[in-house]
Amino acid sequence: MSTGEVGRSTSEEPWPVRVVSQKVGAWIARLGWVWVDGQVAQISRRPGASTVFLTLRDPSADLSLTVTTNRDVLDSGAPELREGARVVLHAKPEFYAARGTLSLRADEIRQVGLGELLARLEKLKKLLAAEGLFDRARKRRPPFLPNRIGLITGRASAAERDVLTNAGRRWPAVEFRTVNVAVQGPSAVPQIVDALKVLDADPTIDVIIIARGGGGIEDLLPFSDEALCRAVFACRTPVVSAIGHETDTPLVDYVADLRASTPTDAAKRVVPDLTEEVRLIRQARHRLERAVRHLVDRESHRLDGLRSRPVLARPQVMVDQRAADLTGLRQRAGRCLDHRLAAADDDLRHTLARLRALSPAATLDRGYAIVQRADGHVVRAASEVGKGDPLRVRLADGELAATVDG
Repeated sequence: MSTGEVGRSTSEEPWPVRVVSQKVGAWIARLGWVWVDGQVAQISRRPGASTVFLTLRDPSADLSLTVTTNRDVLDSGAPELREGARVVLHAKPEFYAARGTLSLRADEIRQVGLGELLARLEKLKKLLAAEGLFDRARKRRPPFLPNRIGLITGRASAAERDVLTNAGRRWPAVEFRTVNVAVQGPSAVPQIVDALKVLDADPTIDVIIIARGGGGIEDLLPFSDEALCRAVFACRTPVVSAIGHETDTPLVDYVADLRASTPTDAAKRVVPDLTEEVRLIRQARHRLERAVRHLVDRESHRLDGLRSRPVLARPQVMVDQRAADLTGLRQRAGRCLDHRLAAADDDLRHTLARLRALSPAATLDRGYAIVQRADGHVVRAASEVGKGDPLRVRLADGELAATVDG
């Protein structure tokens, strides 16, 4: 039977439940032995019984399986196994047809050591960095004064008290919406992811703080979980990570928009200090008042300087000076015009004298006469007239009529 045949009848007649259960069990039995990695959510050891029951949970998903193993296998492979520890086990999947449940039967269990955990975290860190989850360019700056803050932390924890107390001391009007979750153990990651989704969907939340007190590397493992890192990356609301002490750096610190060294530091980074802001406002007002006074004084001195100038102190001086200039110009223009008229008059008299000296009337005044024929032609030679021709003689004073005798 192939994988596609499970749960599908080749005929139109439905299968009984036992047949489906048998086929599913047969298909699962074909998987054989596999290596499984997970986190121990629960250990059940019954007194006097050789079988031990474990609940193995996937750290990145809300999914778990029951594991059965022999007490000797557990004692030899992980004698000090506790809830919350990471293990790798060699097991065979088994399907219990009577209840329709899937479980694992392990013949070897290994507890993951600290060195191996750190190596896995380093590998995951490189993977997330390559995908751009740590990119500084995508990190958003929290608002200067958020209206409401979302807080994800353990119930009645020191981290919750530190954040609320310090934030309220710095800005008494600050509002919080707190979601209490498990901050370690197998249920921590799904609870924190669900809380992130709830707060990110709340439009009144301006920033989200994930806070937890200090602890060992194993205690802080949920905050290096891949599912939690991707959930923080997907948030539209700025996220502040305040996990452990300053030396603790889970992977969620690299993904968050802002990393705070402690929960107290997160409160200081998210809300401003009212006393400090009032002091800064007073300083700014004092600087503004001094700047305004300096500007007014400078402009007043400038106006005084302008008013003290002669043109503004005695405005008539400028008018008098311009009137004197105008009078001088008019006098100069009059003298220039008189000079030019006198010169023109002299030229005109000289020209008139020359014209009179050269005119025919002046010649006639000296005793000369002009002889003209009847047609008005001036006679210049005797040959131009004949005997008996009438002539007209013009004198300086009057005219004479004459006839040519010969």
